[in-house]
This record gives sequence, structure tokens and C-alpha cells, in this order.
Amino acid sequence: MTASSLDDPFYYLNNFQQVLGWLTQRYADVLSFEEQRFVDDFAAMPRASQGLLVRMVMRKGVRFRHSKLNYPEIGEIGLAVQPLLALGWVEDQAELEVAELFDVLLKAEILQCLGHLIEQPKAKKAEWLLAVAERADPPQAFHAWCPQLDDRLYSLTIMPLCDRLRLMFFGNLYQDWSEFVLADLGIFTYESVEFSTESRGLRNRQDVDACVFLHECQQRFEAGEPLEAIVAQVNALTLDNPWLERRRGKLLYQLGEQGERMGDFTLALCIYRECTYPGARLRMIRVLERIGEYALALQLGESAAQAPQSAAETQALLRIVPRLRRKLGGPPVPRALAREVQRLELQLPRVDPTLSVEYHVQAHLHDDAAPVHYVENSLINSLFGLLCWPAIFAPLPGAFFHPFQRGPVDLLNEDFHARRADLFAACFAELDDGRYRHTILRRFAEKWGVQSPFVFWGALSETLLEQALDCLPAEHLKHWFSRLLLDIKANRAGMPDLIQFWLQHKTYRMIEVKGPGDRLQDNQLRWLEFCHEHRMPVAVCYVQWLPEGAEQGA
Repeated sequence: MTASSLDDPFYYLNNFQQVLGWLTQRYADVLSFEEQRFVDDFAAMPRASQGLLVRMVMRKGVRFRHSKLNYPEIGEIGLAVQPLLALGWVEDQAELEVAELFDVLLKAEILQCLGHLIEQPKAKKAEWLLAVAERADPPQAFHAWCPQLDDRLYSLTIMPLCDRLRLMFFGNLYQDWSEFVLADLGIFTYESVEFSTESRGLRNRQDVDACVFLHECQQRFEAGEPLEAIVAQVNALTLDNPWLERRRGKLLYQLGEQGERMGDFTLALCIYRECTYPGARLRMIRVLERIGEYALALQLGESAAQAPQSAAETQALLRIVPRLRRKLGGPPVPRALAREVQRLELQLPRVDPTLSVEYHVQAHLHDDAAPVHYVENSLINSLFGLLCWPAIFAPLPGAFFHPFQRGPVDLLNEDFHARRADLFAACFAELDDGRYRHTILRRFAEKWGVQSPFVFWGALSETLLEQALDCLPAEHLKHWFSRLLLDIKANRAGMPDLIQFWLQHKTYRMIEVKGPGDRLQDNQLRWLEFCHEHRMPVAVCYVQWLPEGAEQGA
């Protein structure tokens, strides 16, 4: 589809039909009888009725007043709604609780329909509801609540089915129908990936039902339902889909964290013990320490240190294990001395309080011959994303499910690199023979604006890229890129804030900026240690604000 498709007043219907066609082609064996019948019945419906249903589906909520539905391309709403009523996809006699009635009425209409129950006409709508809730009539149809209003209320009954179809198409329920419009307008552009026959996130009906169930459990958790019942049901779910298994693990991890916040450490331990999501083992060690089970915590910590899941876990265990040994009466363990970091001390006037400390340091250090850029995580990630574009967007089975993906589904999986080892090796080979510079600049021009999990288009410019490629040695790029692939989730953050290029000498320096009272975070410390290990120039700049009128210094 192109932007010109928005000229068609039924563009939204065309998008919906595109989804149905995609699902019919790729998920025919997964669709339930009810879903397949919906697809068939929808296709046989008049276009105006199709348009009205899709308009409702794409709007917020499931209740719509006739007087608020005004779409020129659909025409008479009363005629368009008849086939929807006949199929039961829309109801006009649904019974409403008084709270639901308040959601669809204006304040003046509430006074008109329920004024006899309201003693304070100038109060807020929420206060009215509290006052009338116990005295109002039991649930009844809209026209029974409001016989004075010349209007009808339509209730959409087909929304759960449409949500399941949306789930099958996107593989999630956080993306919605607006993706089509944003793509048509050119606001979002996605890489065109060839979909293999195996590229389905939901491979069978059991996967669909399980995915819907996990989503419902997430909603129940966010609504504050008791954790024990949710945990039991999530654990009882039978899965053989790695993608869904990771979703379950993430939900269990969130439930465990909530158990910790509530002080229910027994529940938290039960969750973490069975949870395979990265970080669960470290959380279990921390909980054991909190409840005084030092011996168990130490045993698990020492075992984890032998086969750490990530650099973040290693870093945490270097603090936790010696602490546990001390608590158990063991001898003090001398801490490894941290490497000395080049330190910059600046005293600067706070020229503009609305700008961050990083921008103040950038302005202070910047020179035409040695420009300073505020890049943080954007530059190294972007260079990696541009060079390794073919590997990241390789159409491997189970990586891409639909045309609106920013990146592969398995991006954060442990085997992401292993599945594409040859492709990444081919990209890295360009760093060895010098082709990488041309490739990165060419891809920057060709792929501009296309969504990527690594490329920060808003932070890039041709000037920045050329300066970076002139001044950053290929050897250093290779080290950074290799570290990214070791643990994408942890290592694509924490990079130094600023980078300075000395253009004549083709050298550089990275600078981590800390304002008054700020300290280095764990992921930043890991990057600084990595830079020192590979002799990459990096400094930490500590800033103090000068009193107004004082002279700046360093």
C-alpha cells in the first residue's frame, strides 16, 4: 500500500481486508470455525456495513451511540447497521450497569435521565456516580435508562474475535490497526522481508489459545488480582512453542518481582525457581539473602558464577558472593581494584537550566577541529545496525510474522547470533578488508527511515557518520559489535554520552558525563571496563555548577 491509498475513503476497510486475506492465506489451518465463518460472512456483507463494523472495531471501547457515528462514505448508519444486528455482531438491546451508562452520556444528559437521583447538580460526574450507584435501577437497555433521548446505543459483540485475528496477524496485542495508516503516511517504514512458510508465530490452534490466555493473565495481573492463582495457571500451561515460552517466562518474572514488592518472598522464590527468563536466577539469590538464607544463596551464587548467564550477572555476583561469605563468617575477600579511568573535572555555569548537563559539556568541549557529538547509545548501535542489516533482517523461520516488524522476534533470544553466525561473519569480514565504510554510508542512504532495532535515525547525519568512520578504527568497531552480539539486551545500553573526534589526527575520545551527585551505573561500568580492556580512549567527566557570576574553570 502507498500513501495514495489514503485517498480512498474506505482505506481503513481495505487495510482490514488485507489482514483477513493474509490470515486466510497463511493461517487457514489455524482459524477456528467461528473465525472462518466471520471471514466468509464479512466478505458477503454490503460495503457500507463492512465499513461501519471496521470503524467500530478500530475505535476505543465497544459501545457507540448512533448520533456519534457520522461517516460520509458509509451513509445512513441505520441502514448499514442492520446486517450487523442480524448476525449478532452488534446489539442495540444490551443491558447496561449504571457505571456503563455514565460512560456514554454527557453531564447534561445524565441530569436529564437521572436528575431525580442527583442532589448536587454542580458536582463532578464521578461524584454523581458514587451518589446514585446504590439507588439506581438494575441493569437495563439504553432506551430504558434514557427514554427522553432520541438515540440508540450499539454494543459491539465481535471485538474478542477481532482481537484474536489481530493477535494472529501481529503476534501481539500492543500493535493495532493504526500501523497501516502510519505506514501509508510514511511515518513508519518497515523493511520488506520475504516470509517463509514456517514464519508463523502461532503455529496451531493451541498456540493461539495459549497466547490469548497469557495476555489475559497479564491483564489480570495489571488489574491487581491475587498473584497465586495467576502463577498457578501460567505454570500449568502446556507449551511447545519457544516464542510463547519466552513470553511465559517474562510474565512469571514480572509476577516474581511483584511478589518481592509485596513482601511475599516465599511466592517470589517459587516463581524464580521455575522461571527460565534471564535474570530470574539472580533475583532468587537476592531474595534468599533478604530472608537470611545465606548458605543457600551462596551455594546458588557460586554455582551461577561458574556459568554466568550474562556480563550483568557476573558483575552482580562479584559483589554478592563475597558479601555472603562474610555473612557466613568467612574471611574477608579483597575486592579487585577498579581500573583507573581518565577523569575530567569541570566547573561550568548553568547557562540554560532546561538543557541537560551533557549538552553543557558538549558545548564547552566542542571545537571545529575537534567536534563533540551527544550520541550516548545511538552511534555504535547504528553503525552495527547499518553494517549488519542483512543478518538482522534475514528471513529465518520464526523471525518475521507480518509486514510491520521493527526487527526479528528472536532478537533477544540466546541463539539469535548462533542462528545467523555465517551472515554476521560475512558482515564482520567487511571490517577486515575495508568495505564497511562504503557499505555503511550506502545503507544509510538506501534505508533511511526504515525501522530497525539498532539504528537511531533521528540521531544520525551524514557528517556524523563520515567523522565516525574516519576516526573510529575498524578494530574497535569489531570489538564493540562483537560485544553487542554477546548480550543484545544488556549491551546496547550504557555507552558513554559524548564522543569527540580529532579530525586531523583521525582519533577520538568517548566521554561519560556525570552531574553533581550522579554516579556510574552498572552497565556504564561494564562498558568502561570493556573500553579499557581493548585500549579504547574513554574518560569520565564530573561536572559541578558554578554559582551565578563566577568564572568557569576546569
